[in-house]
Amino acid sequence: MNNPSRHNRRASLRGDSGYTLFEIMLVLGIIAVLVGSAIYMLSGNIDVAKEQRVQSDIQAISMQLRTYEMLNYRKPTTEQGLKALVQMPSSDPKPKSWKKLMDSVPLDPWGNEYIYNNPGKFKTDGFDLYSFGPKGVEGDGNIGK
Repeated sequence: MNNPSRHNRRASLRGDSGYTLFEIMLVLGIIAVLVGSAIYMLSGNIDVAKEQRVQSDIQAISMQLRTYEMLNYRKPTTEQGLKALVQMPSSDPKPKSWKKLMDSVPLDPWGNEYIYNNPGKFKTDGFDLYSFGPKGVEGDGNIGK
């Protein structure tokens, strides 16, 4: 009943099936190279996206500053800062009809606070609102001046 050729065929099939460790490591190495090169090629896009986010944040904050001005007939001072949009300022000039306009003041994509000056140093007829950018210091690379 037991056919020896049938038994040998099963044994040879079991021994030949599967991948060797070398084949698996070769495929993983190729995948790692492809993923690494894709990340490298997309790194410039991340910087552009961060700069676009700064522009969007500045527009949103500026709109809330204009709303604050409509309610209180003036924008917050430099000392009161952007926190005046989140909590009522305790320093003079105190707003007449303060309302919470933002849940929190956003940070720029590099984790720094936005710079707000009123009156502006760069825009003397208004206010300054900008980010220090990726360097995190005043100077070249500031976004939104």
